[in-house]
Amino acid sequence: MHREWNDSQPIYRQVRDRVVAMILDGVLKEGDPLPSVRNVAAEYRLNPLTVLKGYQQLVDEGLVETRRGRGMFVNPGARDLLLKGERQKFLSEEWPRVYATIQRLGLKPKELLDAAAKNGLPAKSSKEDR
Repeated sequence: MHREWNDSQPIYRQVRDRVVAMILDGVLKEGDPLPSVRNVAAEYRLNPLTVLKGYQQLVDEGLVETRRGRGMFVNPGARDLLLKGERQKFLSEEWPRVYATIQRLGLKPKELLDAAAKNGLPAKSSKEDR
């Protein structure tokens, strides 16, 4: 997790989002334990209740389960569930802005792919993507 917090949203939500990113990035896998509330609170100088509230959102979303006396663990299928939700969120919230910018600037697909390659981003293409 990053050490800095921003003022754009509550810290408990940022804690939740950072765990989500860890799941999506494969840092936390199905069955893995989440870092303990106490450790996260101490390491990032947060109130344990703030960390717990962020974790509780993950439980409420079905991404994480609590095992009494043992901690919280990533549920099976959590990454797939997150990918589905995050993809939909991107397509409905972010993509329209990105697309409008591409149109406004008159960028062509080749320019975008070339820029991605220049910046070290993989240019992946498959039949499934088309």
